[in-house]
Amino acid sequence: MGQIIKNNYTNGALLKELMTAPPMTAEQHAEIMRQRIAHRRMVEEARDKKQASEDIFAEE
Repeated sequence: MGQIIKNNYTNGALLKELMTAPPMTAEQHAEIMRQRIAHRRMVEEARDKKQASEDIFAEE
């Protein structure tokens, strides 16, 4: 339970910059979401592989 949670939604931009920026297109949003999902899956797979290798050594 001692995991550190990274906040991917922080933004250091000024409020004026955020309010005057054009909205992102559906294609841009879809690409960002695809990248986040791919990254999350990669991390989950690495965690599962690590846990599986630890289980193998724990059984001996």
